[in-house]
Amino acid sequence: MMNKPIVREKVIMEYHGEEHAASMKNTAVSGIPAPYLRGDIEGMPDVSEPDVVRHFTRLSYMNHSLDSGMYPLGSCTMKYNPKVMEKAAQYEGFSLLHPLTPQPMTQGILKLLYNTEQYLKAVTGMDSFSLQLAAGAHGELAGMLIAAKYHRVNKTNKHTIIIPDTAHGTNPASAAMAGFKVVNIPSGSHGMIEADMIKPFINDDVAGIMLTIPNTLGIFEAQILEIAKLIHDAGGLVYVDGANFNALLGKVRYSDIGVDIIHLNLHKTFATPHGSGGPGAGVIGVASRLKEFLPSPVVEKKEQDFILNYDIKNTIGRMVSFYGNIGIIIRAYTYMRMLGIEGARQVSEFATLNANYIRSMLKGYYNLPYSTQTLHEVVFNDAYQNQTGVKTLDIAKRVIDYGFHPPTIYFPLIVHGAIMIEPTETESKDEIDRFISAMKSIAEESKTDPGLVIDAPHTTPVKRVDEVKAARDPRLVYKKPV
Repeated sequence: MMNKPIVREKVIMEYHGEEHAASMKNTAVSGIPAPYLRGDIEGMPDVSEPDVVRHFTRLSYMNHSLDSGMYPLGSCTMKYNPKVMEKAAQYEGFSLLHPLTPQPMTQGILKLLYNTEQYLKAVTGMDSFSLQLAAGAHGELAGMLIAAKYHRVNKTNKHTIIIPDTAHGTNPASAAMAGFKVVNIPSGSHGMIEADMIKPFINDDVAGIMLTIPNTLGIFEAQILEIAKLIHDAGGLVYVDGANFNALLGKVRYSDIGVDIIHLNLHKTFATPHGSGGPGAGVIGVASRLKEFLPSPVVEKKEQDFILNYDIKNTIGRMVSFYGNIGIIIRAYTYMRMLGIEGARQVSEFATLNANYIRSMLKGYYNLPYSTQTLHEVVFNDAYQNQTGVKTLDIAKRVIDYGFHPPTIYFPLIVHGAIMIEPTETESKDEIDRFISAMKSIAEESKTDPGLVIDAPHTTPVKRVDEVKAARDPRLVYKKPV
């Protein structure tokens, strides 16, 4: 039960005695000037420190985090972040660095940015990078702005970008925002885009193509070399959304498959905090002929000094203030150095191994809409469970009762009732086995007691909410209870 509100007179009496209370009503308490003392707060509970700490600790138990369990979100690469990266980002030389500090006094951070770019160039094969971009979609937009500027400068009069239905959903929006006309084409029966399907769309107006590799089904675009040649022969550029680069790290260089522009999500592949809208880093890399179009400034090394070069011939301009999300880049660089060359290869090997282990163990329990081998993630759907009225949303809610965050659902859109699972490379076999066991149990429950799944979750403080109503009719103004 809440106690009565603390009143100011009571505080004065406790600290100074009843005889002084009247005279001190309008004076300072504990040295605080009277004008800055607030009056009574109606309804403010009178609670002890242990009560407050325990209340918020109990609230924290209601949240799921990577420190408490697996996050199999296929569209987000929510993997564990080593704590050493947090320590590195918190060094005072980084955390207290003012962005307007003169360049001669910022050689340390400029060197880190420069070295990060060299690492990214080595693992992707791209000629140059900009680390400014604040998120994946931001990187997409920058890449499309570079493509648009390239075609304007070269007076090609090209306006169309081809985008397959297996690309990330933000790709068409980024192309449209850069002024391009978007042509969406369907993928083939194997979940990949096929060169023959692109040929009818090749014409003098094609400015390029946007591909996600691996795509949203977790499948590598096996015909990328033929596709890149078709686009290049037409005078277009090949853009790749590299948000899923954790499946290829140390195995495939984008430059070797004909890519002109890429973006990478440092907050996914290189294990930095991710989710809830940021922060992030959607760095972009380009082939040599596009270096002059990068956002300004870029970090360069002149003799022994590191500088920010603002004099870029055909730059698309600044995309963010100052350096970008420096804290994310520091964390990513720390992760790169911690992994080393062999560790980088193991990222993609274990990410692929874990996803295909889940694929193999759950095949038969959940429907696989595509038989093509996947890389870092696997997409099932609810076709089997639908036979008893259980839908994808029900499965996602039920897995909460087993102590897991739900996987990505209803994405990609080309799979009806999609259940997208990405275990990431950081999860142990024991944890993955627990998740597999939970999913198998839910599949069995869907047959024997479908109501149990349909009514889930059963263990959470809040049960099913009307998510559509919450989105369409948000209550943004607090109303005091009557």
